[in-house]
Amino acid sequence: MGWATRTGVAVGVVLALAGGYAVADAYDVVPGVLTLEPPVPEPPPFPQAPGAAAAPPLEVELPALDDAAPVPATGAVQTLVDGLVADTRLGPRVGVLVTDAVTGDVLGAAGESVGHVPASTLKTFTAAAALTSPGAHTTLPTRAVLEGQETVYLVGGGDMMLAAGAGDPTAVNGRAGLGDLAAQVAGELRLTGRTTISLRLDDTLFTGPAVAPTVDPASVRNGYVAPVAALAVDIARLTDEEYAPRAEDPALAAADAFVAALAQEGVTVSGDVVRAPAPSEGQGRTVGEVESAPLGDVVAYLLQHSDNTITEVVGRVVALDAGLPGSGAGATQAVRAAVEGLGVDLTGATLADLSGLGDGSVVTPAQLDEVVGLLADPGHPRLRPGAVGLPVAGLSGTLDERYLANAGRGVVRAKTGSLPNVTSLAGTVVTADDRLLVFSLMADAVPDGGTYGARLIFDDFVASLAECGCSA
Repeated sequence: MGWATRTGVAVGVVLALAGGYAVADAYDVVPGVLTLEPPVPEPPPFPQAPGAAAAPPLEVELPALDDAAPVPATGAVQTLVDGLVADTRLGPRVGVLVTDAVTGDVLGAAGESVGHVPASTLKTFTAAAALTSPGAHTTLPTRAVLEGQETVYLVGGGDMMLAAGAGDPTAVNGRAGLGDLAAQVAGELRLTGRTTISLRLDDTLFTGPAVAPTVDPASVRNGYVAPVAALAVDIARLTDEEYAPRAEDPALAAADAFVAALAQEGVTVSGDVVRAPAPSEGQGRTVGEVESAPLGDVVAYLLQHSDNTITEVVGRVVALDAGLPGSGAGATQAVRAAVEGLGVDLTGATLADLSGLGDGSVVTPAQLDEVVGLLADPGHPRLRPGAVGLPVAGLSGTLDERYLANAGRGVVRAKTGSLPNVTSLAGTVVTADDRLLVFSLMADAVPDGGTYGARLIFDDFVASLAECGCSA
């Protein structure tokens, strides 16, 4: 066999082998790039991160009230007002004003320009002032300042709603915790290996009498109000009841709670807690800080619970923000100025305190109605937390057990007021025609023993407004 023949045979063998391998490759018998399997499908697109996905459109659960909803006829509302004022069970001094929330027009009135004792409805003035300035987003800090290596100052910033232990980020009363502050301080001290300190208390933020001189001392003893202080635990309550006995010295009681919280962190306080102003900036440094709930939430709390102490605290915060002393006198001056700054004419009004608990406060139904109207006015959005913070009839706050069996349940938001021989109520109501009305009701000469009954009479009157399909 010649060379050419042998070469041809060899090539043929190679081609045969190559063809056989290709066949084997196509059937995936041997490794290779050929296959008779169907092609691999294209991969799906890379998934979007959940956070980047477009959210579904928001749905309005409760549609906004229509400004074109029918307005109740003035004659119909006035007839209701006349019947209320004629009820002798309310006594001889009754003031009433009902206005349209959109236009401000008077729908029914009696004695609306006569000064009456407001009781706790006066708290709406402090709410409006605080939401105006310093504003709903303001928080009140409680700080720990270290001077040198072993002296810590506990500095109150106006938060009387501290928790003794850890704070609760979902709470208003107890948002900031002394336990959290102690943990911050202990962490700083560990850097130097120090476990023993001296503690000073700086509660100089507020000045003047801790309780308004117009307040009956029995109200303090009965737990209706606590001495105002720059810091306190649980509004100085000594037990869990709403109207519990209060600490006589709320700031010092809070300092004692801070000592206990430090001990839980392995830090010992030597000696007694001594009051002293914190060192100026540069002489000491902040080694811990906790902040209260925003002021908008605090305002809602004081309205819901009709909390006298927190109202007075918030008033003093308003005073400090206005450059006035953080005293009771400074607070009433600042709140009055803020409300007048909103356009309310307070001629003839007297603010003896801010909670309405003390003797001597006088406002008219017209002044009260105008303040509540401002809270509900969409043209004043910064005041909105005051409107939505009002108790809801039959559902929340001081109205949770009222209106349970009448038409006002769920459609009335109002601030209550009650003192011996005094009943007041001011808020908003949605009528059967979906019209929002503002009302203020005041009676300050209720016969002895008739205060509870007067509440029911007022509630029935507001329920009649809720039922009103009495358009012109």
